[in-house]
Amino acid sequence: MEALYLLVPLSVVLVFGAIWLFFKASDSGQFDDLVGPGLRILQDDDQ
Repeated sequence: MEALYLLVPLSVVLVFGAIWLFFKASDSGQFDDLVGPGLRILQDDDQ
């Protein structure tokens, strides 16, 4: 039972840390264009 006093706050901090990292990456433009670079490889540049 004493382990829960440590593990529950630790897991809450870990979840909030993961959410903060996700929103930080989202604000910096990490997830803006996922399709464009893959399609750019397929385009022919020999014109």
